[in-house]
Amino acid sequence: MSSEAHVEKSGVPVGTTIDHDSEKAVPPYDTPQENAGWLYRERRIGPITFPYYASPISQLLIVAFVCFLCPGMFNALSGLGGAGQLDATVSDDSTVALYSTFATVAFFSGTICNKVGIKATLSFGGFGYALYSASFLAYNHTKNRGFVIFAGALLGVCAGLLWCAQGTIMMSYPAEKVKGRYISIFWIIFNLGAVIGSLVPLIDNLKNKGDNVGDGTYIGFLILMAAGAVLALFLLDSNKIIRKDGSKVISVQHPSWKSEIVGLWEVLLSEPWILLLFPMFFSSNYFYSYQFNAYNLARFTTRTRSLNSLLYWLSQIIGALFMGFALDYSRVSRITRARVGLGFVLVVTLAIWGGGYAFQKDYTRANADKLHKIDWVDSNYGGPLFLYMCYGLYDAIWQTYVYWIMGALSNNARKLAIYAGFYKGIQSAGSAVTFRLDSLKVPYINMFGSTWGLLLASIVCAAPVVFMKIREHIPATEDLKFSDETDSVEKFEQRD
Repeated sequence: MSSEAHVEKSGVPVGTTIDHDSEKAVPPYDTPQENAGWLYRERRIGPITFPYYASPISQLLIVAFVCFLCPGMFNALSGLGGAGQLDATVSDDSTVALYSTFATVAFFSGTICNKVGIKATLSFGGFGYALYSASFLAYNHTKNRGFVIFAGALLGVCAGLLWCAQGTIMMSYPAEKVKGRYISIFWIIFNLGAVIGSLVPLIDNLKNKGDNVGDGTYIGFLILMAAGAVLALFLLDSNKIIRKDGSKVISVQHPSWKSEIVGLWEVLLSEPWILLLFPMFFSSNYFYSYQFNAYNLARFTTRTRSLNSLLYWLSQIIGALFMGFALDYSRVSRITRARVGLGFVLVVTLAIWGGGYAFQKDYTRANADKLHKIDWVDSNYGGPLFLYMCYGLYDAIWQTYVYWIMGALSNNARKLAIYAGFYKGIQSAGSAVTFRLDSLKVPYINMFGSTWGLLLASIVCAAPVVFMKIREHIPATEDLKFSDETDSVEKFEQRD
């Protein structure tokens, strides 16, 4: 069995492939410009030079646009509150089913992705999103609650596979010094999907102040999500990807069923401190139920919810752009960036959610339906809109920081796949819990309090990892211990 490793500062040339059977080192690839294939040729149109198709950035862009069309549109639909329905109960029940299957599948998604391939995994994921939108289109006419819940459960399976492939590529393709930028670029394009997706219900509901969203909204989402499933088929296998300097990107090798379970246990046994990040994982989507249903759905008219959703996801682009590039600021050490970043996250958590409490204390679940629904023509609309945009900004800041921390802990593709599985699985469990609480009609102030308290507590729990485990660089020989490649690397170094 052969495995590939992009080895830096270990005595092995960058891009070297280690063959476990022969213990011989294969020289790196030539630079892409020296490869004759069209996959490795840059394209120039006028003053613009486009990266070659087999470059890491090109592949990241394809994955980003798949997420633009699938989960991006899903976020636009969810951001309406109740997935566009006035009664959020059926949406909540479907979302609970979604995140329950998501949380289960995510832990084993690496193995499934390795067996069926990245293309098929992403394409199947896109199908799940399209079916989800179709289920609400059908619900508008048939009130078939069971179909919506089934579609949610199937989407959880599809999303678990899609996000594992996305997370592993996003964290393992870039070099250490640009991981924040790759995360930022992905998050911007992904959320741009939600921004553009929000235009669909906004245009469809310009004159709709108090009803469910129209069929045109769901049809529009259905078409766009199906396009994302097709786009996924244009992704290349990771063993064809070459960086511009000629080094091969780490092949995204996920473990077998047996080694998946062993690998999960191995990470927990050798790195028990990773448990301190679990509260941060759990809370990373926990606030969606409150923001979408207890805030946007409860307090605004249908058309205003559509506008709010658009501006929410637009704010995410701003947050991701700022946080991603700030975390890669080369004039400050990575250790300092990690610590200052955690402090910044703490400050914005106190500020934004403190402002949220000032608004939340004035209404309850019991009286929300009796209060005037805020419309964009109302004089008091500015403050609540600004708060909702801050919620979007906060989401991007939180997600970007968590991804960056995971990427700073390792460069090993297999380990990052397990981290991604932990992250998405535990994140989905948190979402299932909070949407179930909303389905059970838990008071809004209780949902707000649990969200804010969990966010603050998770920052405290993560502090020891940030202050003690983040280093300037992860040596390759140390990082490869997890993948059983260390012996081969050390023998090569001794011969050399």
